[in-house]
Amino acid sequence: MFSVLAKLAWFFRAHRGRYTIAVGLLFILNFVEIAPPKLIGDAIDWMSQGTLTEGRLVGVLALYVLVMGISYSMGYTWSYQLYGGSRILERTLRHRLMRHFLHMSPPFFEARRTGDLMALATNDVLAVSQTVGFGMLTLIDSTTFSATILVTMAVWTSWKLTLLSLIPLPVIATLVTQYGKVVHRRFTEAQNAFGEMNDQVLETVSGMRVLRAFATAAQDRERFQGVIDDVYEKNVSVARVDSLFDPTIKLLVGTSYLIGLGGGTYLVFRGELTIGQLTAFNVYLGMLIWPMLAIGELINIMQRGNASLDRIESALAHPADVEDAREPVWVEIPEEIRFDHVTFRYPTAGADNLRDVSLTVRRGETLGIVGRTGSGKTTLLRQLLREYPPGAGRVCINGVPLERIPFERLRGWIGYVPQEPTLFSRSIADNVRFGQPGATREDILRALDWAGFTDDLATLPEGLDTLVGERGVTLSGGQKQRIALARALVRDPEILLLDDALSAVDARTEARILDNIRRLRRGRTTLIATHRMPTVAHADRVVVLEDGRVAESGTPEDLLRQAGSWFREQYERQRAESDTAEAGEGADVPHPGEDGGGGPRQGFAAGGASVREQTGGEDG
Repeated sequence: MFSVLAKLAWFFRAHRGRYTIAVGLLFILNFVEIAPPKLIGDAIDWMSQGTLTEGRLVGVLALYVLVMGISYSMGYTWSYQLYGGSRILERTLRHRLMRHFLHMSPPFFEARRTGDLMALATNDVLAVSQTVGFGMLTLIDSTTFSATILVTMAVWTSWKLTLLSLIPLPVIATLVTQYGKVVHRRFTEAQNAFGEMNDQVLETVSGMRVLRAFATAAQDRERFQGVIDDVYEKNVSVARVDSLFDPTIKLLVGTSYLIGLGGGTYLVFRGELTIGQLTAFNVYLGMLIWPMLAIGELINIMQRGNASLDRIESALAHPADVEDAREPVWVEIPEEIRFDHVTFRYPTAGADNLRDVSLTVRRGETLGIVGRTGSGKTTLLRQLLREYPPGAGRVCINGVPLERIPFERLRGWIGYVPQEPTLFSRSIADNVRFGQPGATREDILRALDWAGFTDDLATLPEGLDTLVGERGVTLSGGQKQRIALARALVRDPEILLLDDALSAVDARTEARILDNIRRLRRGRTTLIATHRMPTVAHADRVVVLEDGRVAESGTPEDLLRQAGSWFREQYERQRAESDTAEAGEGADVPHPGEDGGGGPRQGFAAGGASVREQTGGEDG
């Protein structure tokens, strides 16, 4: 039960001054608070004996007031120190959890539910903090305070009566220990259920549009009802055991009262005890009720705290899947990126996602990466982010393996725009400034212009200061992608990674954005993964991935000349689709599902022209 205190020894050592004061004052108060019953008992004896004088009465009252004043001042001080310490532990644990989460790589989050991580930082942290606050109070009161009262009862009143009154104590100790074991097990189950409920709420809120679109709100409501019923049942099972503590202890303390009253009356009749001593004894016995109740609270709190601390320590003990460079090598500028026979498999995958990939990208080049869905385009880009443990082969920059380059240096070079960008519940300006914290409003406006967002900005109610809502819920898919692109462009990165980053943008806007990127990225390295062939028509080289392998590689012109080339086949098919759209829909009809006003044929006119012109108008 008390192992939780041993696990928190590091915290008590760090705040030994605070806890020395709190525990010291609580211990001193044990002796201060036993004085009033003694004063009352003496006064009653003096009254019954007719020896209570005015001077004695004033002395008793003055001493009583002094004791109360000391008790008040000491009580305030220990309460501030003790409960202040519990808040410090809350802050410390939440800081450690967040720092750990930020240090973890994707495999950690793939193995744990978001709701469970939220439960760790809320309910579990609170349960542990109560251990070093209210738990320490119950520990002192249930041990030293109760011992002080019992010794006082034995010495100042009657040791015989005290021993009789202690008969129920072993029963109390046995029962609350058994209750505590059950509480530990059931509270762990309740916390796990709470984490699952958090996860369900998060999924429901984030997927609200999909639920409404498919009219599945009723089914989801029933599913969630089952989840909250499970949480309810598990918490009720904890409450059933909790509810046994107080009645059990009160029943046994009441038994002690009956023993004390009956035995005390017998001793008074025999002249072994005065009425004042019996009165003081009963007051002391009343004061013993809280320490007895504190035993139950102590076991309850310690078991809850122990269960929660186990969950927190389990998360904190998870090692980082990707460690920072232990023997770092400083690289000034990324002149060359080389994939040397890279084979990679995700931890949860059953087959390799990249297979023997070898390619080189030099500074200033633009590499296009295309292929079927699931061919490994995103996986190839993410190798540069070092999100997962490396597989076979090596990824090097300037001949230095990525494992030797510090995270801060490596990721400082990179601007990354995923297909599904993450926006924060802040303003558009804040979301763009996230890429470059020191960016001015002029820098932000310039980046948004490069990302083709200027026209959209004029339609928003507060311009740059418009709040985008959680995950950018108030924006369209194309708008979110362009804000994410501006976030990457505002930092002017050495290496720009675009992972199908314009898939939700209309073809005309995409062509304008790509033209901006070509102009702005001269002398910088750009890697573009896409399913649209015109998007990489301006690239210096294009690689086609198939089942994680490089199936084709070359300039766009070379690939278009190759008979049977997958790139050529897709290019011609997509061009035919764009020509059909142009003939059937007209020049200004937007393509369904795209963001913006232009049809897809306009993108091919702008993005594909460079290939057709450079190849002399050939179709292949």
